[in-house]
Amino acid sequence: MNGHGLSLEKEFDDEIFYESQLMLADERYEVISEILCQVYQPGKRKWVVSDTLDKVFLHKYLGLPIFLLIVWAMFHFTFQVSEVFMAMIEVSLIWLSGFTEQIPIPWLASLLTEGIIGGVGFILVFLPPILFMYIAISMLEDSGYLARAAFVMDRIMMKMGLHGRSFIPLLLGFGCSVPAIMASRTVDGQSNRLATILVTPLMSCAARLPVYVLIAGVFFPDYAGTMIFLMYILGIVMAVLMSLIFKNTIFKEKTSPLLMELPMYQIPTLHGTLTHAWERGFLFLRKAGTYLLGGAIILWFTANTGPAGFGVPVGESYVAMFASLITPIFEPLGFPWQVVAALLFGLLAKEVVVESLGIIFSVQGESAVGASLALLLGPVQALALMVFVLLYTPCIATLGTIKKETGSWKWTLFSLGYQVILAYIGALVVVLVGGFLFG
Repeated sequence: MNGHGLSLEKEFDDEIFYESQLMLADERYEVISEILCQVYQPGKRKWVVSDTLDKVFLHKYLGLPIFLLIVWAMFHFTFQVSEVFMAMIEVSLIWLSGFTEQIPIPWLASLLTEGIIGGVGFILVFLPPILFMYIAISMLEDSGYLARAAFVMDRIMMKMGLHGRSFIPLLLGFGCSVPAIMASRTVDGQSNRLATILVTPLMSCAARLPVYVLIAGVFFPDYAGTMIFLMYILGIVMAVLMSLIFKNTIFKEKTSPLLMELPMYQIPTLHGTLTHAWERGFLFLRKAGTYLLGGAIILWFTANTGPAGFGVPVGESYVAMFASLITPIFEPLGFPWQVVAALLFGLLAKEVVVESLGIIFSVQGESAVGASLALLLGPVQALALMVFVLLYTPCIATLGTIKKETGSWKWTLFSLGYQVILAYIGALVVVLVGGFLFG
């Protein structure tokens, strides 16, 4: 029986294998229905709204476009609604920095104004879009739609070599790569699990959102929400593309479809939605108040210290010296040393990218940092920077989780290496295509 099954599986292509698995599931439920008919007398079937909704959301051809439309609406909502709250926080920080600048001790005034407020405080400006994004995700999750999205995406993921259960870790990757990689434990098969772990960091985590909001707001103000949406979609596309490459090279284990029971639709409650959003937002605040604060202090010190001692201009600091050593590598991308330095510190956490820019430019507020950035980059280079931030390693914590889950430095270093190379190639393609179209 097993040998016959294996021989048939070899004869079928992936599409037929996928359909056969669904037919097998249908047969199982048919047997269950026959048994129920003998022991249970059903009443008159009632029309329910969920059946009608599922005919639309789970439609073979309409399901994917509807999913993309909902995701686009989520990010457009996130950016548009959060703008006023971001402006309020920015004004408050500028007002607060006016007091710290008056401190008679120069180094302390600089630390509080440029290091703490210009670094950690600047990151707090991006708390509203993160909260609103989590509110939107919580509403989709509590309504029962996200389970339908997993079902819709399963067919595509099967064709590209990812296991059906891989959708859950990839979905969690929109929040944070660390729990997303840990969730890959539910994926069947060692090769399927490794492939999921390697492509999950390509999903755009919440830590990247501040970078997107900053760059999109400065260089693409009329289409900021759409540009952020495109970054998230590009992350999905690259994850699918890399999984296809892995499937045909290093991982050739047969994948299986996702069989799951869909939950009933429900109306999300205000209390539940706000509670979920606050829990996730609180993690962001805790991160800002701990190691992001420590990173800001270290970055401020190295940005104000050089061979000539403390208090040197940032262009003569150790940060500038170190970044300048590798800036020639990024010359084809058009990234100046300030951006290269921010990307290096961004390996600690993606929020540190905007934190670093605030400290290096020695200005407070999103508009001031954006204005300084606009003097160094054009729209094409700005888009290339967004792509680079999307594709290169999310953070050190992600690498640590990959090492823990795989138990191998080989796969950890492979993940780091291929993501950095992929980020560079992706940004270079943007620069070359952009230069050809607009040069």
